[in-house]
Amino acid sequence: MTIRTRFAPSPTGLLHVGNARAALFNFLFARHHGGEFLLRIEDTDKERSTQKAVDVIFDGLAWMGIDADAEPVFQSARQDRHTEVALELLEKGQAYKCFCTPEELTAMREKAMAEKRPPRYDGTWRDRDPSEAPAGAPYVVRLKAPREGETVIRDLVQGEVRVGNSEMDDLILLRSDGTPTYLHAVVVDDHDMEITHVMRGDDHLTNTFRQAMIYRAMGWDLPHFAHLPLIHGPDGAKLSKRHGAQSVVDFREEGYLPEALCNYLLRLGWGHGDAEVLSREEQIKLFDLDGVGRSPSRMDYVKLAHLNGIWMRVADDTRLTNDVMERLQGREGVVTDDKTRARILAMMPGLKERAKTLVELTDNAAFAGFTLPLTFTPKAEKLLGEDGRKVLEGVGKELAALPDFTPETIDATLRAYAEKNEIKLGSVAQPLRAAMTGSTTSPGIDLTLSALGQDEVLARIAAVLASGSADG
Repeated sequence: MTIRTRFAPSPTGLLHVGNARAALFNFLFARHHGGEFLLRIEDTDKERSTQKAVDVIFDGLAWMGIDADAEPVFQSARQDRHTEVALELLEKGQAYKCFCTPEELTAMREKAMAEKRPPRYDGTWRDRDPSEAPAGAPYVVRLKAPREGETVIRDLVQGEVRVGNSEMDDLILLRSDGTPTYLHAVVVDDHDMEITHVMRGDDHLTNTFRQAMIYRAMGWDLPHFAHLPLIHGPDGAKLSKRHGAQSVVDFREEGYLPEALCNYLLRLGWGHGDAEVLSREEQIKLFDLDGVGRSPSRMDYVKLAHLNGIWMRVADDTRLTNDVMERLQGREGVVTDDKTRARILAMMPGLKERAKTLVELTDNAAFAGFTLPLTFTPKAEKLLGEDGRKVLEGVGKELAALPDFTPETIDATLRAYAEKNEIKLGSVAQPLRAAMTGSTTSPGIDLTLSALGQDEVLARIAAVLASGSADG
């Protein structure tokens, strides 16, 4: 048997981090078992489904490196098939036409609530002859759900879960306008796509009991179900904007690498010993459902940032430079030309050691494209007082005389200057760093000066000296 999983989002908004994790788990499970991972867009809600949301899903999955093994299926294109199955159930006596009016359904619900009963449909038309209805009256098609016994789901994460059939109502398969309901369409699609394992959030568990009745009414084998615990905020409450990023787009904009986010989401609710940092190859090799826990997971943004920093330090320098350049586009006071790109690329080994997100990396690298005169932070201004400018004037002459402007020759020059003037190396490096960056942080000063180039270094020193102070 070929294991076949699917990710089936509704295109009604952003790709939430919980859905992204479900997609990742389905993808890794299929890859681990040599199976297939499929994508289905459940776009039957015409009013809320948008092409923009579809594009966000495709874009987010591509960014995460989650690729399907076939072209995506659009649920809306399969409406005739959904209707066909509903009518087959009707023909087999496993479903029936319900002619209840909206007013009758409202009265039914109100009565049940007044009697402190669950507000379920009471089966008024379950055993009545349709000929009793007024001619041309609208109707829905309902499943004739079993009333006795119980429905059992042997869930691969939650274990065996049971519900009494008396607690279930006769769910609607076709609405009065003839369109299929979501719960019905999902069953037909999963069956026709030969899905063997349905992995989704445990908020769908109630739906699973109802859908199991459709499978059994059609005489179809049920897929294996695995209901994943939800992701909560750090405080245990439902994840929301007040906690921070909650969609794949948010995490990308806030500067997280896709491999870091995937690595984090994998470890959020799944474990394999002490393994923390896992490549995609390792994830595929190790992932299986026996490592998934039953309890809700809590987002830990600090841990995610730490993990992102780890992945950034091993990321390709050109790739990081390209991302930084894109984020610098349009930033006031920053030139984003080839010269700036070359400077950032040269400094990237040092820059990426000090950043945990691409946003932080971009902020730290921006000085490479600054136009003169620079704006200085208060701490940088302090370093560029009288003593600092004196150091700049003296060491500037030494740097101007260098025939070869490399990190090695720069380092030797700065050390010689410090020794000759009987001052600490930091007393030379810090004013230089402030003059070059406008702040007090940068990669190693030798790497920073070399990347900026001799002409730019001398120009930035001259700008400070000409101003008479860091303010000018």
